[in-house]
Formats: sequence, structure tokens, C-alpha cells
Amino acid sequence: MYNNKIFPNKLFFVGVSFFSLLFCQSNSVDDQTGNPENNGEDNSNYAAASVWITKADETAKLQKQPDIFFKNASNNYQTIDIDLGQKFQTIDGFGYTLTGGSVQVINQLSATKKEELLQDLFSDKENSIGVSYLRLSIGASDLNSDVFSYNDLPAGQTDLTLANFSMSKDQAVIDMLKKILTINPSIKIIATPWSPPVWMKDNGSSIGGSLKPEYYSVYAQYFVKYIQGMKAQGITIDAITPQNEPLHPGNNPSMYMTSAQQGEFIKNHLGPAFKTANINTKIILYDHNCDKPDYPMDILADPEAAKYVDGSAFHLYAGNINVLSNVHLAYPDKNLYFTEQWTGSNSSFAGDLIWHIKNVIIGSTRNWSKVALEWNLANDASFNPHTTGGCTECKGAVTINSSGTFTKNVAYYIIAQASKFVPQGSQRIASTQPGNLSSVAFLRPDGKVALIVLNEGDNIENFNIRYNNKNAATLINAKTVATFVF
Repeated sequence: MYNNKIFPNKLFFVGVSFFSLLFCQSNSVDDQTGNPENNGEDNSNYAAASVWITKADETAKLQKQPDIFFKNASNNYQTIDIDLGQKFQTIDGFGYTLTGGSVQVINQLSATKKEELLQDLFSDKENSIGVSYLRLSIGASDLNSDVFSYNDLPAGQTDLTLANFSMSKDQAVIDMLKKILTINPSIKIIATPWSPPVWMKDNGSSIGGSLKPEYYSVYAQYFVKYIQGMKAQGITIDAITPQNEPLHPGNNPSMYMTSAQQGEFIKNHLGPAFKTANINTKIILYDHNCDKPDYPMDILADPEAAKYVDGSAFHLYAGNINVLSNVHLAYPDKNLYFTEQWTGSNSSFAGDLIWHIKNVIIGSTRNWSKVALEWNLANDASFNPHTTGGCTECKGAVTINSSGTFTKNVAYYIIAQASKFVPQGSQRIASTQPGNLSSVAFLRPDGKVALIVLNEGDNIENFNIRYNNKNAATLINAKTVATFVF
């Protein structure tokens, strides 16, 4: 960033103008970007790109910058080439998990403040970020106040017909989803259980254990009832995964499920149950870390299981995001999804912004993911609610304050730099990544291109955007993410 001692004695309005142009280009007569603005030049004959930035030092958060223009100025800058001829996956959306805890704290806001927050998050209006994809827990996650399933029974009892199935403990979630759907009727939803009812498990506990084989078919009907029950409330579940983080049995709630167990469950129980019930909800595998891509690939290797499977979901608490491309290369007819990454109570805005933009937003989509989701949408300032044994350090994208206000945290801006500008149905297109710049580009349904660029380095980077045989020369500050739309 330029030293703020430059021109210390200029008039205030000059200082403001200088700051506003700081990101995109310098403004001198011998402007090295070839893209001078506000110096009397008429740019009306040039195609423009709008620019929005977030900086790691928090001096700009989803802040609009002056437009840049596609000219053919000559320079020796590095270039991000946009190639419409190379098209990849379509995008289903960007968003968060709407946990039961999120709903609990959001409902503590006044009606006016709650409306303000939901409009900010889910509307496509100018001052909103257009969140387009949500993840739900089927029953409690570890970010609920209490552990529950939709078929809890006294110890020793079973319910093979699921006569006691009830989603009443998630009525507040259902009600909030109905409100969200009035703001964004096209939002997509994926749902996953943290644990089945404990009477179906071999250890009788909400923590760990495995699904008893004799209850595989009953548990498949549990999913059917959930999807049908949500549909009756006007909520379409676009996709499910059979188990959140199946190789992490220490959370509360949680369950251990091997790839062999998940494959058997899908092939002989869940898939056929969906087919019989005429359910089109996608079945997505795994929902865990990038260090075990063999988990979904083992299941996909069985054609009798794979025929029911839409794709695989990943988190990145271990492994490398590039393994998504390995799964794609092995099974190019199956989709990929990035469904969770948390930001922690002790981490920094700067560190989280750079890492998550690079890996979750740019990394996952460059490696074929159709979605990019951060973890929890909202909690309070003490990182509550959570279950006993649940995550005590998971920071929401929004903090709901005891004063009745809300604060936007780093995960809000991580998602916003994509969700506001890359709507559902956009298609990833080719973009190069010169030098220290990371990028990903999308062709939107309206025909415009959205380009997300990250400079994770310590220096300003000058560069060109080349599109349709024209260059837009610009620069990006150190530790900054920018989204260009043109």
C-alpha cells in the first residue's frame, strides 16, 4: 500500500480522491497502467469493469472501487488471460451452514434487525451479498444447544416404522428457511446428519459408534421422511450426504462410517429407497477432508452404488484442495462440492481472508467444485450455542451481539466476494494465474464475466486483464482480494 504520508498538505478532497483510486490505478499524466481516470479523458467508448475489494488489513471490506476500462495500452505487466472457449463446471452457489444455533441467535434480534440481516445475506439487491446455497443438519449438529434426532426414544426402545418421526425440534429452522425462500426462492439446500437416532447405533450414544446393519433400511426411510417432510413445508432439499465427517467420531453428535459401510448403505438401501419414493434429491458422498479422496473413489468404483450418486463433498481440515481434480479425472461424470470450512475464534481476519479465498473460493472452484461453503452462519460473542463436546471456537460469519446488533466477520466477506457477483448457473471459464496472483473466472447467465483475483504477496502487483482481445490495466494491493465484473 502507498505510504499515507504522500502529499500530506494537499486539500482534503484530493486525499479522498487519491485513496479511492489507490486500488485500481495511479492517476498521473504518465499513468503506467495506461488506464488514467478522472484526468479529462473520455472513457465512454471503452468497455468497463466494476471492481470490489476486501483488504486483509480491514481498511476496505467489500468496497466498490472506480471502474477500470478495456483499452489496448502497451505495457509489460503480467496478464490474466480470460478464455471463453474453455468452459468447466456450472456453479450451484456460495454460502454457509444454517445451524440450529444460527437460527437461535438470529431470532434474538428485533424483527427489524432480523429482516435487515436476512435481506443483507440473501437478497440480490445492491446492498446485499446474494448467498445462494445453504447447508443444514438433519437433526442436531454440534452447533445446536442440545443433541437431538428426529426419532428419539427411551433407552431400549426401537421404532422400525418411524411412527414417532418428528421434525418439531427444528421448527425454528424451518420457519427461517421459509422466510429466506421469500427473499431468494432459488436458493439451493444440502442437508446432512451428524448422527442418526442413537437406538440405531451400535454404541447407543450420540458420539461415535456406527449404524447397525439391521437398521440400514430404516435409516434410509428416515432420509425419505425428512425430504418429504421438508417438501410438505415448501422446502426442497436439493442434495444430502449420508454422514457429516464420517471419519471423525469424536464430535457430539457424530458417527463413524467407513467407505464400505457408506457404499453398502447407498447401494442397497438409500438409493433404492429414493427411487421407490420418486425422490430426486442428489446423493453426495463423503463430506470430509481432502486427505482421503480414496473414500469416495472406493464407492464410485462400484457401479451399483455409483448409479445412485451425484458426486462427492469435501472439507479442508487436512489434505490439499487439488485432490478434487484427481477425483474429477477419475470420475468426470460425477460432481464435486466443497461443503465446510470454519474460521476460528483465535485466528486473524488477515490470515483467514487470504487462506480461505485462495483455498475455498478460488481453490475449490478451480478444482471443479460446484459450491463453496463456509461453516457456521451465526453465533453469539462467546461462540455459543454449541453442544457439550461441540465446537467452542467456531466463529460465525456474523456475530449476534447482546446489544441487539450484529457484526460481520471474515467469513461474511470471504463468501461475499463470490456470492454477490457469481450467481447460480454461472460457468467457470479459463483464467491464467501469473506471478503471485491467484484467480478464477466465471461466465454469468447474463453474459458478463466475474473474475476473482487474490494477491497474497507483500507487494503491489500491476497486471492486465485480457478479454476479447483487449486489455484492462490495473493493480492490486498486497494482501487483497478483488472481484471484477465486465
